[in-house]
Amino acid sequence: MRDQITEVPQDAQPEVDNKLAELDTQVGDAYEKMVQNRDAAESDPNFVQNSVLDPLAEQRRTTIDDISSSIGNDAPEGLDQMAECQLKEGGAVADDGQNQADDGQVQDGGQDQGGEDQAGQDQGGGEAQAGGPSPEDFVDITQVEPNVQEPQEQQGASTGTFTTNCGVNENANRNSDNVIVAPGVSNGAQHMHDYVGNQETGAFVSDDDLANGDTSCQNQGDQSTYFWPVLRVQDGQDEQDANAPGGGQDGNIGTIQTPSEVTLELKGNPAGDVVAMPRFLRIITGDAKAFTNGDANANASWSCTGFEDQVQLKDKYPLCPEGEQVVRTSKFQSCWDGQNIDSANHRTHVDFANEDGSCDNGFQAIPQLVQRLVYDVQPEPNFAVDSFPDQLHKPITDHGDFINVFSEDLMQEAVDCINEGRQCQ
Repeated sequence: MRDQITEVPQDAQPEVDNKLAELDTQVGDAYEKMVQNRDAAESDPNFVQNSVLDPLAEQRRTTIDDISSSIGNDAPEGLDQMAECQLKEGGAVADDGQNQADDGQVQDGGQDQGGEDQAGQDQGGGEAQAGGPSPEDFVDITQVEPNVQEPQEQQGASTGTFTTNCGVNENANRNSDNVIVAPGVSNGAQHMHDYVGNQETGAFVSDDDLANGDTSCQNQGDQSTYFWPVLRVQDGQDEQDANAPGGGQDGNIGTIQTPSEVTLELKGNPAGDVVAMPRFLRIITGDAKAFTNGDANANASWSCTGFEDQVQLKDKYPLCPEGEQVVRTSKFQSCWDGQNIDSANHRTHVDFANEDGSCDNGFQAIPQLVQRLVYDVQPEPNFAVDSFPDQLHKPITDHGDFINVFSEDLMQEAVDCINEGRQCQ
């Protein structure tokens, strides 16, 4: 629904964000209700429809009405039609909407995205996470045909890089908030995030708090927030959040893996110079709900050390050869509208550059953040990213979030470095 709402009056923004977060919570609660009532669903074919989907539709209808009222005359038409949800089973939308809860998934808005098994099976390394992933979500990377093509730089390209070293979250700074999409909402993500950079980040943080916050970055002029869903190994061990929101209560179990390496690099544009990012610019890359939304905004990729220049995977977790490590890479949008630090759907104020590096709609090229996370996990199908309960820990739901809190001087230094073709940090 966020993609349907592109214009929100500024004074209505906090209320709309809160209501959108409520919709997420409602779907997650419905999914959990199905999981907890499997026996009832098996004995009564009408249970899911009568006890889960119908009450969910009423909840959503009320919340959607509140969103429309908050926006006023500019509210998009047809939002009320998105109140109804259907049950997916085995990756397809059910024909009659009354399938049993086993391996099923509540689907927001009734869109058929199909195509993936959703069974919550034991992955061979311990207890399976509630609702996924499934063995089909993994692939031996040595069996994948090369699919990487490097873009061609044009004359006048900005070829420099600026690297900021902010650690690997050694101090385990984590929470399940969603400060960009759901500010002011505790557990707005329903999954745990790793944070590096600004140490104050949470649902209730303000821009002033970020500007005055401590940072894990070596260059203290970078107080930016960098965060992503944690990676867990399903080893049967309880983490500290085993009984907490965002953790076990939302179906995220197993041992959280601290990355062995985190690289945060600002890169140039293949067509020309870049301009400075505005302070407090917010960018989300990837889609935490790509399993139900479709893959239009899914762009995080998975690979292995030694294979990154050959194979990048979008919808599979890689099983790496012995001695190699799993790599998650997120490339952030690198075109900016020149005015806004955020937008109602948190996407339309930024965009990806075209293949030739050009920006559409009068947007300006800004440095592109490329985030690379490396993990030392065994080549077994027993690891997965945290996710919203209804997203089943699918690899396609991987995503990254960034709030720019570079000092103006440091950002200008980075821009100069990039435009002059230097490698700086």
